[in-house]
Amino acid sequence: MRLFAAIEMDDGMRAALARIQESMKQAGVEGRFVPPENLHMTLAFIGEYPDADAVLDIMDTIPFEPFTIRVDGFGCFDEVTWWAGIEKCEPLEAYVRRLRHALAEAGIPYDRKAYRPHITLVRDAMYDKAPVFEEPNAAMEVTFLSLMRSDQGKHDRIYTPVGVVEAC
Repeated sequence: MRLFAAIEMDDGMRAALARIQESMKQAGVEGRFVPPENLHMTLAFIGEYPDADAVLDIMDTIPFEPFTIRVDGFGCFDEVTWWAGIEKCEPLEAYVRRLRHALAEAGIPYDRKAYRPHITLVRDAMYDKAPVFEEPNAAMEVTFLSLMRSDQGKHDRIYTPVGVVEAC
């Protein structure tokens, strides 16, 4: 199964991100917009791995206190994948470092690209000129982390929580 560790968005953050996506559409951006129910922030992309329990056990060994994430600007990868950035958050970065270290020690593969906290908003974006968006004012408290399973649906990927790890 295809797995990733993530922060799921709460209803308030999901609504704020949906408003941002709507402003992108109003600015002329076209593409595959991430459905609101799929909005998340990946902490570690594991990919195809048969033992979700082993990954969840590792996540469970890394304690964390609740912390707040805030949207901070926009960016894009290769000019076609637009995302909302996340303000620097030391508790988030510390958890990700510890998680990736623990995965590596256990021999569980994960995408080792440098971590850049973001929430993907649209893929395969097309636009005539660089769009200008209103700066978002969105934040949420993170009280749990999820291990997610990703399956290909008829039109989009379907993300299903396999398990959660609660904050201390």
